[in-house]
Amino acid sequence: QVHLVESGGGSVQAGGSLRLSCVVSGLTRSDSCLGWFRQAPGEQREGVARIDRTGITQYVDSVKGRFSISKDNAKNTLYLQMNSLTPEDTAMYYCAAGLPLWNGYCAASSGYFAYWGQGTQVTVSA
Repeated sequence: QVHLVESGGGSVQAGGSLRLSCVVSGLTRSDSCLGWFRQAPGEQREGVARIDRTGITQYVDSVKGRFSISKDNAKNTLYLQMNSLTPEDTAMYYCAAGLPLWNGYCAASSGYFAYWGQGTQVTVSA
């Protein structure tokens, strides 16, 4: 059974940084995609960043240059380093795992990610 457990959320002032962690267990596919999503109150869930088995990363435009996704395979842990945070980054952040597309790439849509953590709240004040 696949489990994902996030940590590292919290409250920070604008311009600050946070690093989210997600411990992943039970994944049997080495080519799994891993990603971070976020959902603000009243908004749809949004893909923030994703990483494939080779380490190729993709980001939503609003976080490019500020956020960095990485993984430590030895620790079965996914990370999201978030710098220069703004109030618009306030949301519940979720890590997720899923299978790649037929071409090996990781889809941006949350529908392609079958496994989800419970989420960790990030609040950025002005």
